[in-house]
Amino acid sequence: MLRISCPFCGPRDEPEFRWAGELPLIRPSPAASATEAQWADYLFTRDNLKGWVRERWVHSYGCRQSFVVVRHTVTHEIRATLRLGDPLPPVEP
Repeated sequence: MLRISCPFCGPRDEPEFRWAGELPLIRPSPAASATEAQWADYLFTRDNLKGWVRERWVHSYGCRQSFVVVRHTVTHEIRATLRLGDPLPPVEP
């Protein structure tokens, strides 16, 4: 089980959180002029990298805030947690 440090509440066990996707994930803009291929890419295509990634998580059984987790996809080591809007740290694959 992961131990995730919520930037708002402090360290908590993984079952309190929900994974909410990769970062950065950029929505097609403007939405009305996006093609079906652009929407399909936005909705379904993910990099699924092996190594360090930036992810959005939600503290669903706590403060209900979204935040960023820098996590290694193989070892599940967590390097950092930060609030949305904070500068994203670089990650090496």
